[in-house]
Amino acid sequence: MKLVPVSAANAQRCSLANEGPVVGENKRGLVYASIELINSDDLALQRRGYMSEDQVRRMTVETLVDSGAESLAINETIKVQLGLQGIDTRAAQLADRTMLQLEIVGPVDIRFANRSTTTRAMVLPGNVEPLLGAIPMEDMDVIIEPRQGRLIVNPEHPYMVQHSLK
Repeated sequence: MKLVPVSAANAQRCSLANEGPVVGENKRGLVYASIELINSDDLALQRRGYMSEDQVRRMTVETLVDSGAESLAINETIKVQLGLQGIDTRAAQLADRTMLQLEIVGPVDIRFANRSTTTRAMVLPGNVEPLLGAIPMEDMDVIIEPRQGRLIVNPEHPYMVQHSLK
């Protein structure tokens, strides 16, 4: 497969839906959720007393929930606003089978309802919509509720995350 460098020209192909997201609505089979993203390094500094809580960089974003994607994908604007540092680069295949070399940043905390996880994120070019993939969803024990087309806390474990270690 051919790797395509990240550029503004490729940004259009990264967007999976061109219309603005609506929380809790299943638009053309797409599910969106409002999640909070937090710079994990800032949280560590705040816990150690080097930073006040109001200095921790955080933001709430509307994400496309995509169980077919592996991880969290954010755009360049979110990366800059959260002050996330580059860790690595990886090849990633888009839905249209285009391969891109993407920057990996982090760590970033994700919060949804009474759930949270810490992960890395792929940075999509331009200002495309972010997406929440299967790995952070699984780690938070959240699921897509297909009838209403929304992301929910797993009803089998409503109060706390439960994982199987077998």
